[in-house]
Amino acid sequence: MFVSDRAAFPSSPAGPGSEPARAEATILHADLDAFYASVEQRDDPSLRGRPVIVGGGVVLAASYEAKAYGVRTAGSGAQALRLCPQAVVVRPRMSAYTEASRAVFEVFRQTTPLVEGVSIDEAFLDVGGLRRVSGTPVEIAARLRAEVRERVGLPITVGVARTKFLAKVASAVGKPDGLLLVPPDRELAFLHPLPVERLWGVGAVTSRKLRDYGIGTVGQIAEIPERELMSVVGQAAGRHLHALAWARDPRRVQVGRRRRSIGAQHALGRRPKSQEDIEAALVALVDRVAKRLRAADRVCRTVVLRLRFDDFTRVTRSHTLGQATSQTAVLLAEARGLLAAAMPAIHDRGLSLVGVALANLEDGAAEQLTLPFGEPSSNSLDTTLDSLRDRFGSAAVTRAVLLGRDQGVTVPILPD
Repeated sequence: MFVSDRAAFPSSPAGPGSEPARAEATILHADLDAFYASVEQRDDPSLRGRPVIVGGGVVLAASYEAKAYGVRTAGSGAQALRLCPQAVVVRPRMSAYTEASRAVFEVFRQTTPLVEGVSIDEAFLDVGGLRRVSGTPVEIAARLRAEVRERVGLPITVGVARTKFLAKVASAVGKPDGLLLVPPDRELAFLHPLPVERLWGVGAVTSRKLRDYGIGTVGQIAEIPERELMSVVGQAAGRHLHALAWARDPRRVQVGRRRRSIGAQHALGRRPKSQEDIEAALVALVDRVAKRLRAADRVCRTVVLRLRFDDFTRVTRSHTLGQATSQTAVLLAEARGLLAAAMPAIHDRGLSLVGVALANLEDGAAEQLTLPFGEPSSNSLDTTLDSLRDRFGSAAVTRAVLLGRDQGVTVPILPD
């Protein structure tokens, strides 16, 4: 475990437009380490200390012993075994991961009522105001880590900082199995030496633009004028990255925040796929996310198609509907249209993953009738199928096109 030495970071100068810092770092970002792989190592003692890969054609998770050889999540399973031939490959057990996640979130909620789940293996916690009853934020974080280890049997890293952004960066830097505090008066000393990839919103494309311009650290982003940065990465991204580079993040931990999108994806592997195989995977994904949409009593306006080609580059295509809906038939028609438009690129570059997301979500009561009024649309078929699948299992009623096909791994998610 590593707790930052307060003397390690000299005082931070105030940046342009900096806001006064709160007196204390009270936001925790708790992130389970190599979650799926850690659950496997917990449940099978023979795997402890050994490189473990969860998944087959695509790496769903890798233990830190495997990551030391360059194995990365979402990478090719075959490439992972070339990098680490002694790795043990295990099939995913999603029910075990869901159970472990629930147990960890129970620890979070017993620590503080202010918990914002990010995914099944990470959350933000606000522990401000708990000093008299629970101690300092660092003491609370240390106790949380011990509770998760004792009650759930899993390692977890916690970052402690004044803002959500800095807490998340601190947990990433503190991994694995660590605790890292970023004191408010030493934020920039911690942040500025880090590579630009540590900033939210810096993916492969933005990273390449910044590095081609000679910007490799967060501190270099902070040094250049905001308008100059906008000319490199665009107006919105430039404003966003410049604010983060000066540790400006006004967001607070939000309890009960509803999901802004609902999605699922299917890793297809590197084997050749026919158009029928890809369309079948798409149908299964739309069925899955549309059911979740209705279960959450939401409707969506935007359908998003996500593709990852055989060279691991990614593209996203989307279409916004004229009317919000939760009907599977409407959503599937839109997704098929997006896929048809992308098929020339798929034929040229191959496809290793397809994903579908439903965005611009609204409450179900927000669904409006279109003009001119015609026959009202009905979700009766959808709701009947949802009821049957809830009662008898997801495979109780399925489409003919999906019979005998692998529908991929259903990844556990936070409740909608």
